[in-house]
Amino acid sequence: MISCLIIDDEPFARQEVADLLDKHPDIRVLGQCSNAIEALQQINLVKPDLIFVDIQMPRINGMELLAMLNPEQMPRAVFITAFDEYAIKAFDNNAFDYLLKPIDEKRFNQTLDKVRANIAPQRMSQILPTQLAHLPCYSGNKLKVVATADVEFIVSDIGGIHVCSNKGLSHTQLTLKVLEQKTALFRCHKQYLLAPSAISEIEITDSGAEVTTHSGAKVPVSRRYLKELKLLLGFQ
Repeated sequence: MISCLIIDDEPFARQEVADLLDKHPDIRVLGQCSNAIEALQQINLVKPDLIFVDIQMPRINGMELLAMLNPEQMPRAVFITAFDEYAIKAFDNNAFDYLLKPIDEKRFNQTLDKVRANIAPQRMSQILPTQLAHLPCYSGNKLKVVATADVEFIVSDIGGIHVCSNKGLSHTQLTLKVLEQKTALFRCHKQYLLAPSAISEIEITDSGAEVTTHSGAKVPVSRRYLKELKLLLGFQ
């Protein structure tokens, strides 16, 4: 049995894929997601073998969504797209699975046969963005999209991953590892990532340093990261 999620901002497009999958009893649909934030939460929660993901979703598109996942947790992906000559050429050159809207059932079945033959996730570094322009966040029961450029720092504690931006405090399901790799945020402490542009002043302490951000927040800098931070800011 292959488990899957359907991710598309268009309800009729999601239903089209669900109806086609109804004819394949070996594929179990775990759910449908209407945006990247819902999808990220569901992928982390139910860990599907396979996702059908629309590329052209608003705010955070399908490519950006996949770039947010840890490679170790990456499911097999089938991209769904309206005709885009550049995207299709990239998929063909790298042998990725894609379906064009409206979906042709014969092509859909061929894609499923290919997935059945090899459910292993594909390496996608060739086509995924290397930097995230937006972060999928939540605050209470509200889903939010926070521009990476607005973030001052991010901290991890027992309560989760907290994003502190000039728009306020929110939370994200992204890991510090992914955030460090896919943003310009600097690792200044085992629990903190810091935006260099947010630094107002640095006070040297016995344990390293303490940064004051432009909003007045205090962020610790471990001794092991202090030299690198100084170099980053142009201090010898």
